[in-house]
Amino acid sequence: MSELKLMKGNEALAEAVIRAGADAYFGYPITPQSEVIEYLMAEKPHERTGMVVLQAESEIAAINMVYGAAGSGKKVMTSSSSPGISLKQEGISYIAGAELPCLYANVVRGGPGLGTIQPSQADYFQSTKGGGHGDYRQIVLAPASVQEMADFVKDGFELAFKYRIPVLILSDGVIGQMMEKVELFDPIPRLTDEEIKEKYPWATTGKKSGTERRIITSLDLDSHKMEQHNLKLQAKYNEITEKEVRYELLDCDDAEYLFVAYGSSARIAQKAVKLARAKGIKAGLFRLITLFPFPTVKMREMCGKGIKGFLAVEMSSGQMVEDVQLAVNGCSKVAHFGRFGGVVHTPEEVLEALEQKIIGG
Repeated sequence: MSELKLMKGNEALAEAVIRAGADAYFGYPITPQSEVIEYLMAEKPHERTGMVVLQAESEIAAINMVYGAAGSGKKVMTSSSSPGISLKQEGISYIAGAELPCLYANVVRGGPGLGTIQPSQADYFQSTKGGGHGDYRQIVLAPASVQEMADFVKDGFELAFKYRIPVLILSDGVIGQMMEKVELFDPIPRLTDEEIKEKYPWATTGKKSGTERRIITSLDLDSHKMEQHNLKLQAKYNEITEKEVRYELLDCDDAEYLFVAYGSSARIAQKAVKLARAKGIKAGLFRLITLFPFPTVKMREMCGKGIKGFLAVEMSSGQMVEDVQLAVNGCSKVAHFGRFGGVVHTPEEVLEALEQKIIGG
């Protein structure tokens, strides 16, 4: 049965990995996500489910362990924070090119460089535009609560295997470190090797006499074949864009102005909506749940309903705002408000930005 617990976001994610029937977690500690591997080590999931937990010698080693395990059809995950995710980018591109399913989490901290251990959302470009090389995309889920940190593990694995694609849970230091009640889903049994062979015919489960050889690679020296492979990938990304968009609309029925935000910024913007309404300003919140695919169609539809302005609220110098501008496509005013370097904005600051940049701008 499901359980109700008080947990940190990082702990909820780690517990959800065990309950999701994961075969392995390969990681490396870095603030503010170190609780993930600490929790997994303390819980000894190999005794609970047979799941392997290994601290690799580096972030690069961890992502390549994920690559290998994913190639054999295993349900596998890693996590890190901004500088560590940067180190994993080459491996993520390989995994995307080889069309392998995996799940990973980024609990974002301020940058650039080593930056600070405080929360940030400045990894949006890296996450949504393809941080590594080549024309690849990945599904990006943005939790705004401890509950979603757990739920998105289960959802993320399902999407990863449905589309054979890397799925990123893009969190931040606020969501990762905060404590809330979370209802944990019932455990999902791990698949046996025989079940993997039957369910995932692409997996490299070992060559036996009389069976077809399975090869997984992202390398093809024939440029025309590589182009066809890229076209196949783009068709998949287009399908994801059509079928997997997720968002939440709060107080938008009569709204004249919209805050657009995700993660911890969405929680702050939700309070700003209440402050705005108390002052007679008809504000609403367009909360992004998937950052890729981006809800372009719905946002453009909202613009057509008479929204006078969109304020992109994010803990960065302005990254998500570019996708908002593309979606709105000039039909309404778009402005950006952000704090960065690890500074967290307040609802009062968000409302003031709306008044100055959109209403009075």
